[in-house]
Amino acid sequence: MRMKTFLIDDDDLGNYLTETLLRLEGFCDDILTFQLAEDALQALLQARGSEIPQIIFLDLNMPLMNGWQFLEALAPYQGQLLGRCHIYILTSSLALTDMEKAKTYDLVAGLIHKPIDSDEIRAIRSHLEEQKA
Repeated sequence: MRMKTFLIDDDDLGNYLTETLLRLEGFCDDILTFQLAEDALQALLQARGSEIPQIIFLDLNMPLMNGWQFLEALAPYQGQLLGRCHIYILTSSLALTDMEKAKTYDLVAGLIHKPIDSDEIRAIRSHLEEQKA
């Protein structure tokens, strides 16, 4: 499956591990990694057509702009992104409030506890394939 994926996280090691696992699983061949949510937001808002990532893995706790602020900034563009861009929150937080808050965003397809594993990657892939069918 040819997919474009954004990985937004300020953790170098976490990014390396996630990216390596995504490639090993053959999840996608086009991964753009951003350490700053602002840079990812800029790239996403400039993207057109096939440049729009089908998947975004988004960390919540980042400097300057955190994951929640990133989601708020996308709110005006939700209509264009819904069904085309699926955001999965990657977090080390086990807070129930985060899980509840994530459900209030239509663009958020799920919340994954770090580190992501092969089973979760396969589940995301099959969910996307079901939607296309």
